[in-house]
Amino acid sequence: MRLYIAEKPSMGAEIAKCLPGPMSRKDGYITTGGGVVTWGFGHILRQAEPGEYDEKYLRWRLEDLPIIPSDWRLLVADSCRKQFEIIKKLIEQANEIVHAGDPDREGQLLIDEVLDFIQNQKPVRRILLNALDEKSIKKAIAGLRDNLDFFNLKQSALARARADWLIGMNLSRAYTLAAQRAGHRTTLPVGRVKTPTLALVVRRERELENFKPVDYYVIKADFQHVNGCFTATWKPRDEQRGLDSEGRLVDSEIARQLVEQLDGADKAGKLVFCETAEKKEPQRLPLSLSALQVLAGKKFAYDPQTVLDTAQKLYERKLTTYPRSDCDFLPENQHEDARVILDNLKAMGQEDVTRWVNGANPALKSRAWNDKKITAHHAIIPTQEKCKFAALTETERNIYFLIAQAYLAQFYPVHTYNQTRAEVQYAGEGFTVSGRIITEVGWKQVYGADADEKNDEDSSALPQMVKGDAVEYLRAAADKKATRPPTRFTASTLLAAMKEIHKYVKNPEMKKQLKDVYGIGTEATRATIIHELITRGFLREEKKKKYLLPTDVAYLLIDALPDEMTYPDSTAVWESVLHDMANGGQSLEAFLNQQIQFTIQLCQHAQKLNMPLNGSHPCPQCGQGVLQARNGKNGQFWGCSRYPLCKAAYDDDQGKPKKPEHPCPRCKQGALQPINGKNGKFWGCTKFPACRATYNDKENKPDIPVPVQNPARNNQIQERKI
Repeated sequence: MRLYIAEKPSMGAEIAKCLPGPMSRKDGYITTGGGVVTWGFGHILRQAEPGEYDEKYLRWRLEDLPIIPSDWRLLVADSCRKQFEIIKKLIEQANEIVHAGDPDREGQLLIDEVLDFIQNQKPVRRILLNALDEKSIKKAIAGLRDNLDFFNLKQSALARARADWLIGMNLSRAYTLAAQRAGHRTTLPVGRVKTPTLALVVRRERELENFKPVDYYVIKADFQHVNGCFTATWKPRDEQRGLDSEGRLVDSEIARQLVEQLDGADKAGKLVFCETAEKKEPQRLPLSLSALQVLAGKKFAYDPQTVLDTAQKLYERKLTTYPRSDCDFLPENQHEDARVILDNLKAMGQEDVTRWVNGANPALKSRAWNDKKITAHHAIIPTQEKCKFAALTETERNIYFLIAQAYLAQFYPVHTYNQTRAEVQYAGEGFTVSGRIITEVGWKQVYGADADEKNDEDSSALPQMVKGDAVEYLRAAADKKATRPPTRFTASTLLAAMKEIHKYVKNPEMKKQLKDVYGIGTEATRATIIHELITRGFLREEKKKKYLLPTDVAYLLIDALPDEMTYPDSTAVWESVLHDMANGGQSLEAFLNQQIQFTIQLCQHAQKLNMPLNGSHPCPQCGQGVLQARNGKNGQFWGCSRYPLCKAAYDDDQGKPKKPEHPCPRCKQGALQPINGKNGKFWGCTKFPACRATYNDKENKPDIPVPVQNPARNNQIQERKI
């Protein structure tokens, strides 16, 4: 018997429909003439919690950190116990197993871990389903691969899961305890990806708080060429007065004088440089999940989670391919499906799409078709399933439209234009200008105004001209501008920042190294991470423009952590290592050893950390905690937030701690209390033996001597200074 194990019931049902013979649905599986199909519900197994390794870890204590499992344990999730037993029984009956998890790192692990958990020894094949339409599934069944080919992908997923456990379980406890020692009654969850993502928003908000606009002047001059007019921008020399460190002209008087100088000079100018080159812009690639999320955020203001959920629905309706893809290329053998897909798109009845299909050339092969760029999955595109566009919800229509638009662009020519760059010399000053003449609109017909991500002066038209041509000065003006503050993140732009994390790393050398990595997080987790930061109260979303703003607890967490956790440098390197591991380039053991050392280092940092105090009653004994109301056997009392490091305790006095009547003047931390000694009553410090201050008793009070200045001593000091 061949047993297919799918990731979820919906996928299992689609596989069963494509197998030969009669189909019969049972409890937790489907029988067919071509085998049995069962499924999980995502992860059937979960990682054990610290308290499940040892009961002592149920309490969060500093002395127990870090917690490093010597043998990693998995447990069957309570909600999946029945299905696990069904899968286990079916595996016992099978003679061949087909792994049908999603074609990505996590999908590989969640079926493999079940097989490993029950110590399966039977042969396992792998099916890669990038689409759920009948033709794609049957093609995938015919092309099964050995599951051992994906061993490295499983190792990468294991490394990710265990690294997240080490950092999440240990550092969340370490920094929460540090916060509680300072009187903060909160939990501070720390995550390998979550925390540097939150730090991006916190730092951006601080940039805005500290931003001071700078006024500067841009001087532009109009020139007349025999073939037409154009406007050029003044280019200051290095020795030009009035420039700031960024090379901007900030002196208004110099700007005014410069315009007057230009107006009063001889009108003749000259083109000292002019170069025209043909430029080509290849078709914008089809969409990965991140690209779809960013595009939908810009165009429709959809948050990333909405985009992922919608793309998943379209996938389950067989209208589009696998949504959690980090790839924006297509397999070369899928080019033969183009005519069918284009005909189906035309049948949607959507005016723009119909026009684009009519102008498309299905024989054209863009750079998107490239087998060398394909991993376990490919870009998100429409399937060969006909789409009843009107029957979709508005959100589904919009997402499907973006996917179809990106696919259609592949069947239009490359966008070409002539780019001209010129320099003018006039009145001893230099001016630059650039522009373009479009020779082939190409794929930009599909995107229209949305095709140009940057609407800059390079796109302006220029007259035909060559080096050495004469030009006549017409007029000049100094445009006053002001530097703009950085823009707050939205969910979509934050997701884009996670994808292009090299822009935000601290180390400039690492910035170059990480330019080609896959960012932090995965296509499937980025939206979830941002959503979780919002729901757990670390970020709040502004209602109108949906800007993300950090809350007080976000500042508390990011300020407490060292740069290693708040800057994305380390996390981006780890993501690069995980990607390399999936290709067989790194070992699981070496990576986890690095994570263990990193965890130990940060736990030690947390132990020494003194966070800002949060409370109305600083502890008079240790000075590093706050007094908090507690209930004891004899009623309410006040104890230090740093207990058991500080065991200060005070009676309650009408809702406030009853402070010591006689604080110790020597250590400033303890209190003086009466003690009966051999020679009678005296007063000693509660911090004994750390503080050995003692004072005689005087009428039931400590006799504390008042310091007396010594005029003679002061005179001696004065004489020495002289």
